[in-house]
Amino acid sequence: MASCADILRSEFPDLDGEVFAYVTGILHGSGADFESVDELVEAVGELLREVSQDAKDDGAIREICQRLFNTLQLDEGRAQRCSQVLLDAPIQLSQITDGYDASVDLLPGLLLKRGQTSMVNAKKLEKAEARLKAKQDKRMERDSLKSSGPLVLEEASASQAASKKETRMESSGKNKSYDVRIENFDVSFGERVLLAGADLNLAFGRRYGLVGRNGLGKTTLLKMIASRSLRIPSHISILHVEQEVAGDETPALQSVLECDTTRESLLREERDLTAKINAGRGEGTEGARLSEIYAKLEEIEADKAPARASVILAGLGFNAKMQQQTTKEFSGGWRMRLALARALFARPDLLLLDEPTNMLDVRAILWLETYLQTWQSTILVVSHDRNFLNAVATDIIHLHSQRLDTYRGDFENFMKIKEERLKNQQREYEAQQQYREHIQVFIDRFRYNANRASQVQSKLKLLEKLPELKPVDKESEVIMKFPDGFEKFSPPILQLDEVDFYYDPSHYIFRSLSVSADLESRICVVGENGAGKSTMLKILMGELAPVRGIRHAHRNLKIGYFSQHHVDQLDLNISAVELLARKFPGKTEEEYRHQLGSYGVSGELAVRPVASLSGGQKSRVAFAQMTMSCPNFYILDEPTNHLDMETIEALAKALNKFRGGVILVSHDERFIRLVCQELWVCENTTVTRIEGGFDQYRDILKEQFRKEGFL
Repeated sequence: MASCADILRSEFPDLDGEVFAYVTGILHGSGADFESVDELVEAVGELLREVSQDAKDDGAIREICQRLFNTLQLDEGRAQRCSQVLLDAPIQLSQITDGYDASVDLLPGLLLKRGQTSMVNAKKLEKAEARLKAKQDKRMERDSLKSSGPLVLEEASASQAASKKETRMESSGKNKSYDVRIENFDVSFGERVLLAGADLNLAFGRRYGLVGRNGLGKTTLLKMIASRSLRIPSHISILHVEQEVAGDETPALQSVLECDTTRESLLREERDLTAKINAGRGEGTEGARLSEIYAKLEEIEADKAPARASVILAGLGFNAKMQQQTTKEFSGGWRMRLALARALFARPDLLLLDEPTNMLDVRAILWLETYLQTWQSTILVVSHDRNFLNAVATDIIHLHSQRLDTYRGDFENFMKIKEERLKNQQREYEAQQQYREHIQVFIDRFRYNANRASQVQSKLKLLEKLPELKPVDKESEVIMKFPDGFEKFSPPILQLDEVDFYYDPSHYIFRSLSVSADLESRICVVGENGAGKSTMLKILMGELAPVRGIRHAHRNLKIGYFSQHHVDQLDLNISAVELLARKFPGKTEEEYRHQLGSYGVSGELAVRPVASLSGGQKSRVAFAQMTMSCPNFYILDEPTNHLDMETIEALAKALNKFRGGVILVSHDERFIRLVCQELWVCENTTVTRIEGGFDQYRDILKEQFRKEGFL
């Protein structure tokens, strides 16, 4: 097997002698310290890439390092099996022992062959060894910290100023209002203050959309309200759709009906009393009690409950067969829909929804928009779907700068009013600054003039009384950019020809599917959940092989894939920087930070455990990881989930500027309109192109709702 020196000479024929000596010195001097090929790449990979003048990419450098690592391991094994050294000349021990000095170690002199000299620069080798030792010490320290116990995440907390009046009304039971007033409260997450001295007023019967940048505390605020960590009158019922329904033997329809505890308890009592009478164990009072129960059941329209529950389930995508399936048969996404259906059926006084559209397809979103428009009680919903908020919200609450500002009207109205407010605020601030400067000039000019002393004092008092206006706190612009420094190549780029696919031969997902895309494509795939959208993406990527038909991909095609379950693919116990370093070794920490910073994960966020990041911040980490290898074609499965509106806009701009191809699955109407030039509908084991775009698709769905009676 070739030695390390032979490998270096063959791969890098123009390698400078000094650099060659330096690299071989590291390999032979610290070879035993390399525990994996990643450590070897970290030690010499960057230097070898520079020597090749970028002729070799990361994959080629890693392959060379793998060969070097294997050679070092083999050499080490040989050294352990054989410790003999061949001497260049016989040694007369009698001559050596004459004048023997016990304090001198003769072994190095015996083992060094005649004329043998070191080729390595001793200072450089010493520095390299010091670097390696420092890295090993740091790694050992990090590993010991991780193994010392499970990851402990920060916890959210809330505090609120006490109100004697509210406490008195609550204790006396006189508070019958269903309005929610939470005044002067703080919310923190660990040491970070999310809200300070904030006020939240929710009028009964209105629908509030809660908006704001990722990581500012929208989800945390909902959790504080749901857990009643903030004071809310006890007679107001709250439901927070957060956890999926547990999987058991209960049919889906029955699971929804059971959340109406009043109806269920009355029906249970009615069954028990009827059974008691039929068994002849009645005490004579059962008849009167049954009459009361029937009256209450009629009052709450209990007989209409199954039909109402069925309509809700059908609107959210459950057909008649699925409504009779047990909850344990559904995936996590469908159980979240069940949780939403239960909340809609229960009709709480305050319904809290956190990104409800993330789990829904376009068809279910359109139905939910229509259903919530007739909601009688109060809704507080976190959503980054602009069209959904325009359809549902009567008011918008904007979380920013650790406070909450409320605006009347839908999202479009909020944007207009906010812009006007910011302009007026800036004008008032600038006018006051000019006025202050004018007064200050007078004060500075006549400060030491005895005749003007009284006027100067008057001006000073005037300055003190002026309210302190602050300049507009502008939110930083979100910028995303997908690297596209690659050569264009001619079609065909990616296509499926007459493809059949199934997981079970009795149930085809696709029959005779033929689609194609090129580097100019901006394609959006829509369709009901379970229609095969994600399956088609995996066939296009080559992760799933067609049962029949052909997948053709250009030899230079390099696909970047964003999964809707991207969080499951991230190691939540390490930081974003460590995540990239493990996935793409051989780069400096600055390079990893720069990559993360390009997607808004900068500063302290980059070194926090990924588990402590918000949903939107985790998505940004996934984008940074996906684009690190510079793909020329992107396949994105629900990329807007968890992203705030500013980031969605930036993502749309970045995709429009990208020089490669894009196929995406999305339910966000505005995002689809911003990016996509083609609309594919996935249904009935095939994919159909809609010439009229999203407007035509929306009209088709509304017509289906009318025919099926779901509205």
